[in-house]
Amino acid sequence: MEKISSIYQRALERKGGEQNLQPLLAPYASLANSNSELAMLGSDRYLAEFTKKVFQSGFVWRVVENKWPSFEEHFFDFNIEKILMMPEEMLERKAQDPKIIRNFKKVQTIKANAHMIHDIEVEQGSFSEFIADWPEDNIIGLWEYLKKNGQRLGGNTGPYALRALGKDTFLLSRDVESYFRANDLISGGLTSKSSLKAIQQCFNEWQQQSGYSLKEISRLIALSTGDNYLHVEEE
Repeated sequence: MEKISSIYQRALERKGGEQNLQPLLAPYASLANSNSELAMLGSDRYLAEFTKKVFQSGFVWRVVENKWPSFEEHFFDFNIEKILMMPEEMLERKAQDPKIIRNFKKVQTIKANAHMIHDIEVEQGSFSEFIADWPEDNIIGLWEYLKKNGQRLGGNTGPYALRALGKDTFLLSRDVESYFRANDLISGGLTSKSSLKAIQQCFNEWQQQSGYSLKEISRLIALSTGDNYLHVEEE
């Protein structure tokens, strides 16, 4: 397994020095800047971000951003209690409004993911603390939880939402996947249990070597290999 210092050096050479590399590693805006801030976010912001990423999946992100104020208005600022009280016919009616993106199946995820958040709040008292307290050395476990208990939060959708909220996580972008395959660190399906476990173990070791965040390591890997399909919203 390659050391993080070697990965950093290769990224440095590919990007032409520190002055070019460091801005690419800099954090972009998120709702929280630490786990303590994450724990203070309202559950409505979690539901809003999950919903935004569900709608952005397979769609032009900019269009979703432009329509987002209407989403907030139509769905009561993502108030969990109000969402859970919405009957199916109301969801269907709102899904037909051109002010938002008219996709009823995705609109249905709003109520489904509100149920997931509500269930955690009933069991543990706080969904925000549940997310904030989840150990980052098993971030794939949180991915799996969102996929299993939420709706349409599998793949990179859940991780994208976590990033936007401020939870540290890596992403399985094309360049990151290419790195792991080129170095024979995984085989078979990218999201198989064995592959995800191997990837998590590598990230944990690199983090111990460097003290970098999972996001910084993820970006370094992407910048050190492949064709660099790195965008602000992707890595």
